[in-house]
Amino acid sequence: MPRRTYPAHEGLRSRAASTSFPAAARRHCARPAVDPRRRGPRKRRVRFVSVVAAIAGLALIGVLVVYFGADAVIRSLLAIGWAGFGTICLVHVVLIAVMGVAWWVLLPGTSLWISIWGRLVRDAGSELLPISQVGGYLLGARAIVFAGVPGSHAAASTIVDVTLEFLAQIAFTAFSLVWLVRLRPDAWIEVPVAIGLAVAIILAAGLLFAQRYGFDLFDRLAGTIGRNWADRTAAGAAALHAAIAGIYEGRAGVCTSFGLHLVCWIAATAEAWLALQFAGAPLGLGTVLVIEGLVYAVRSVAFAVPNAIGVQEGAYILLGESFGLTPEMALALSLLKRARDLVIGMPAFAAWQLLEGGRLWRHIPASE
Repeated sequence: MPRRTYPAHEGLRSRAASTSFPAAARRHCARPAVDPRRRGPRKRRVRFVSVVAAIAGLALIGVLVVYFGADAVIRSLLAIGWAGFGTICLVHVVLIAVMGVAWWVLLPGTSLWISIWGRLVRDAGSELLPISQVGGYLLGARAIVFAGVPGSHAAASTIVDVTLEFLAQIAFTAFSLVWLVRLRPDAWIEVPVAIGLAVAIILAAGLLFAQRYGFDLFDRLAGTIGRNWADRTAAGAAALHAAIAGIYEGRAGVCTSFGLHLVCWIAATAEAWLALQFAGAPLGLGTVLVIEGLVYAVRSVAFAVPNAIGVQEGAYILLGESFGLTPEMALALSLLKRARDLVIGMPAFAAWQLLEGGRLWRHIPASE
């Protein structure tokens, strides 16, 4: 795979755009500065909505546990046991590493461990904090920026990696739908899933179009990664656009990343399948694949709800019941996955907080 050299940069600032960048394009990208006094209330509103959604989701989980019986849910969790839980955590760590490799192939010349670390932080932010998945993407990008990756490449590779993961999920959902038709030809959920899949394909096409022609939009995203990186001028937009285009030019890396993400989506089915095997409530691998594919599709629709709290539990109960999975076992499976996210994500997030806190501390001038 050819190595792509990064442009020169100072700190986190990309090299200024060349003078050959058309003046018309510079005028198109330039935009007035945003009044910080207006930005603050908007951020607070978004944070408030996220927190309210998280609290509502937690309340829904509590209602479901009480309704189906806390004792029954606890018995289902205990049936899986520590061996089952440890196995699931181990499988998930391997999948995170593979997803880190999928990001790494988009960043030739970067250490593999940086990409794996960034992916770990991304997932920890998405799964642990009361923020949407987009917040996790930003945290992961910041993590690799602090590890030495230029801001433009961190932002561009995050955008492309998330896009490829989304495309792989569409393929995984389509495969799940085909298997659902094979298992339950008359299932009521087939039509809604097919409609949702069609909408997802349209959204994916729009996302690819935006990356080709809407680089000014992504400059806004990149500006949140590092305060000193994006000038919010044509230079910042041009650097990001060039980085995205450069990644897509490496077709081998793009295809490899897509393939790895697709493998991870399919392999994630093994976690739920193993958990049910340990619990003594085995389902066929094809059945579990259908359930997992549809649950992840529901989670994607509810991307604005932090970690799909409550939404995931409801999806497992509704879908699991259609395939003979008891509600308490479906709820236990969902809670087991949340416990897995805590065990893996909390140490990663704590380490990231220490690293970023140390970096900020070093930049604070000593008091006289």
